[in-house]
Amino acid sequence: MTQPIRNVAVLGAGVMGSGIAAHLANAGIPTVLLDIVPPGLSEAERADRNARNRFAAQGLEKALKAKPAAFFHASRGQLVTVGNLEDDLDKLAKCDLVIEAVLERLDVKQVLFEKLEKVIGPNTIVSSNTSGLPIASLMEGRSADFRRRFLVTHFFNPPRYMKLLELVAGPETDPEIFARVRTFGEEILGKGIVIGKDTPNFVGNRIGVYAMMTAIHQMLEDGLLPEDVDQIAGEPLGRPKSAAFRTADMVGLDTFVHVADNCHQTLAKDEERQVFAVPPYIRQMVERKLLGDKTKSGFYRKAPGGIETLDPKTGEYRAKQATPAIAASIKALKSVENPKERIKKMMADKGPAGTFAWKVTSRLLAYSARRIPEITDHIPSVDDAMKWGYNWELGPFEIWDALGFAETLSRIEKDGLALPAWVTKMKAAGATGFYRGNEIWDASNGAYVAKEKDARRLPLSEVRKGNTPLFKNGSGSLWDIGDGVCCATLSSKANSVDPDVITLLQTGIERAEKDFRAMLIYNEGEHFSVGANLFMVVMAASQKNWEQLRAMTQRFQGVNQRIKYASVPTVAAPYGMTLGGGLEMCLGTTAVQAAAETYSGLVEVGVGVIPGGAGTLNMLWRALEGIPDGAKVDTSALVTQVFTNIALAKVATSADEAKAFGYFRNSDGVTFDKLRLLHDAKARAIGIAESGYHPPAPRSYVLPGESGIATFRMMVASLRQAGQASEHDALIANRLAEVLCGGASGGVAPVTEERLLELECEAFLSLCGEPKSQERMQYMLMNNKPLRN
Repeated sequence: MTQPIRNVAVLGAGVMGSGIAAHLANAGIPTVLLDIVPPGLSEAERADRNARNRFAAQGLEKALKAKPAAFFHASRGQLVTVGNLEDDLDKLAKCDLVIEAVLERLDVKQVLFEKLEKVIGPNTIVSSNTSGLPIASLMEGRSADFRRRFLVTHFFNPPRYMKLLELVAGPETDPEIFARVRTFGEEILGKGIVIGKDTPNFVGNRIGVYAMMTAIHQMLEDGLLPEDVDQIAGEPLGRPKSAAFRTADMVGLDTFVHVADNCHQTLAKDEERQVFAVPPYIRQMVERKLLGDKTKSGFYRKAPGGIETLDPKTGEYRAKQATPAIAASIKALKSVENPKERIKKMMADKGPAGTFAWKVTSRLLAYSARRIPEITDHIPSVDDAMKWGYNWELGPFEIWDALGFAETLSRIEKDGLALPAWVTKMKAAGATGFYRGNEIWDASNGAYVAKEKDARRLPLSEVRKGNTPLFKNGSGSLWDIGDGVCCATLSSKANSVDPDVITLLQTGIERAEKDFRAMLIYNEGEHFSVGANLFMVVMAASQKNWEQLRAMTQRFQGVNQRIKYASVPTVAAPYGMTLGGGLEMCLGTTAVQAAAETYSGLVEVGVGVIPGGAGTLNMLWRALEGIPDGAKVDTSALVTQVFTNIALAKVATSADEAKAFGYFRNSDGVTFDKLRLLHDAKARAIGIAESGYHPPAPRSYVLPGESGIATFRMMVASLRQAGQASEHDALIANRLAEVLCGGASGGVAPVTEERLLELECEAFLSLCGEPKSQERMQYMLMNNKPLRN
């Protein structure tokens, strides 16, 4: 076991430094955040610690207010202590790791490292978040012991959301120290580690900026529009919708130009150095402070008439345009979900879209191949850097394999693009691709080698026993995953809840109680579950088939209650969007093991109804379960908070926030590395089973009843009068209040779970019959977003 890292300091409270500090706090690491003393302080301010710490305090404050949120929950900010680089350097002596994230200037960093050497502890590790300054230059004048404890830790922005952490060792970095930081990054921060070499911009930015600059230069050469490029170089090529120009706006043109300039200035021997030369019109944009989102104007800007684009030819903004032939080609790919198939179809396109796509992609593939072993020795490092640092669906070598190794190689050679010798040797050796089953091509020895595997990061397909499920229907399957645990996994569109999903869960519980000691609900795909299949609800409601809808609702309520009272523990493993019925599945389980990036909430009011799968009951169950028997507690405040969370469709933007909202318990687990979610959830299920599990007993609740309903109606009426709620909003809220208060008699005697389920079902069905609710549901189906009244 490597020595743990428990206390960290971050030097520099800018966007990156404060973001790194926030993510360290997310992981429970006490963090010291220091920045310079603001220049120009008055004599009184120079004696005021708050004034001297202003830059660091402002960095923390901005991180607390950041959108998207830098912290999992605002309370995590208490783990960050601010200070300054003159008064608080002594605090670094107690830190296990000091991360430098100051201005990207060699002289500034060198002066800081000189100061650090005098104050850090004998075992303190020092790292730099530089994006490409040479380690040898950074370490000029430092002792051998300091150099031994130094390395590069290059986080990607924003640190909370970007999985990539590039680690680069210097020639004298102690391997044990390097391994210690790697373990910290993987195990504590949940990062995907890419080991790069000490070359300009390392791995991710070297390839990523090349791809963006190639697209920009090719656009200018071909006479295409920026909008054309972003249409082609986004999802059709397995990249984010932001593609090239929108990504640059998000990153900031000043940052983007800085990285490109660094490549152009330092890569004297790069055969494609000129690709990194920033076009004059972009440099003029930086001079004009058209820096993207941070200045509200960049390659794109919002105008009263809609989105406008900066025209590269005129330097002026114009209405957004599109080339019809390109738009048609992109539209034809909209329904292709598999990124490999989508990219293949894009390359096969004979129009201007396909021609442009091939030009930029072929150059990217050849360039990536030529960078091995310059920037890294390993093919997966390039692919992982682009997936984790730029959110690509496939890395360059995975794209090459998807297009066909031999065919793509021949096409690249026919175009006259240079390839390294190791690729041509692959062809001669009869290699079929860079990846082959559980093997990867090793460019250094010219042979396939086994992929490195971590048993904690295996997908369900490699964990399950055999290829035959215990049960399967149109929306999911049930698997034996070993160690006495079975796993129900959904396969419906967006893992939505439909009658087949209910059958799957019911069958899973029955099999688990008979043949297993625990059951998981674990899904794969982009999101855990986006909720109920609205199409089926809309169809039943529009046809006034109320009995069918009642049966469906009661079945979903029933299976979630069955999950709650099963004789074996049940564990849900949510991640991504876990909304509506997706969260209702989790609310009934014995425990939750959630990915840190889980976005959860009961959002049914957005489509004109209330939760209909025991969500109201189980939210109350979570809120009231800590009240000791016999305690004379007014439950109104707790019920009001549940009402607020549901009525406002509050979505928790992290697993931590879900705990704060009462969607998950404080005892529920959080997994930082989503690839480990299956392993961690299974381990939790086994742990509960082995510690003597007994299911809970049903409870009855004393609720606010008639007086509570009246109070909620007054509150809703005031919102209605203030114009903050529509008549339909008021109707939904009042029906919700009736359920959560236990009906008119809810305050007279304890309300049973059965009664609450009846109230929930009746309210859900009545709202489904409302024309405005049906309109909202249909709008959501057509537009994938709620209708705002």
